[in-house]
Amino acid sequence: MNTNNSPPYKTSVARGIKSWAEDDRPREKMLSKSQQALSDAELLAVIIGSGSTTLSAVELAREILVSVSNNLTELGKLSITELMRFKGIGEAKASNITAAMELGRRRRLAEGLQKRTVRSSRDAFEIIDPIIGDMTYEEFWLIMLNRANRVQRTLRVSEGSIAGTVADPKKIFKMAVDNYAAAIVLCHNHPSGQVHPSTPDRQLTEKCKQAGQFLEIPVMDHIIVGNNTYFSFADEGLI
Repeated sequence: MNTNNSPPYKTSVARGIKSWAEDDRPREKMLSKSQQALSDAELLAVIIGSGSTTLSAVELAREILVSVSNNLTELGKLSITELMRFKGIGEAKASNITAAMELGRRRRLAEGLQKRTVRSSRDAFEIIDPIIGDMTYEEFWLIMLNRANRVQRTLRVSEGSIAGTVADPKKIFKMAVDNYAAAIVLCHNHPSGQVHPSTPDRQLTEKCKQAGQFLEIPVMDHIIVGNNTYFSFADEGLI
C-alpha cells in the first residue's frame, strides 16, 4: 500500500472525469448501461466521487485496488485510517468505501441466512463466510442444526488474534446441549487466507468428533474460511 503522499508511479495531472467521453464516465456509464457494465475500479470511483489533484477518481480507485491485489475481500478489511493514507481519500470518502463494503457483507449474510438447510459444505460456507470471512482476527463459531439439518442458530464460541483462537470442546458441546442441537458444524476463519488446517485444528476436530459421538450430537463438518474460499473436513474425509 502506498503510505506516503505521492502516487506509486508517475502520472500527468489527471483530466477531470467531466472531460472524458461520456461512455468512459463511470456514473454516466452506469446510468446508460447498468452497474454490471462497470469494472471494480469504476464502481469504486462512483463511491469515491472525485479524485485527487493528480489522479482522477478512476485512477485513484485503481491505485487502491492494486494495493490489495485487486481483491475485494481484502479491500473490505481496510480500515478508515488505512484508506485515508491514499492521497485524495479523506475521512468522508473512506467512510463511503467502508459503508459500501459493509452493505455488501450484510447482503451476503442475508442471502446466506435464507439458505437455512445445510446439506453440503458449500451450504455451511455460504452461511458462515459473510459472518467471519472478512475478519482480521480469528473467531470460532457453531452452526447448530435440527434433525432435518435446518439451521437453528449460529453462535460464536470464541474470538482470538491474527494468530489463532482457542475453542474448548466442553464449551462447544455445552452450547450445543443448551440449544437442543441435533448436530453441529464447527466453523472458524484464517485471516491469512490459507485455509489448510493446522495440527491444532485437526486435533480439535477429532476431540469434538469423539465427544459428539458420545453425546449423540454429531459433528457434521468443520469449515475453515478465508479469502472467499474454504476447507471442509467432511469433503476431505477427515471427519
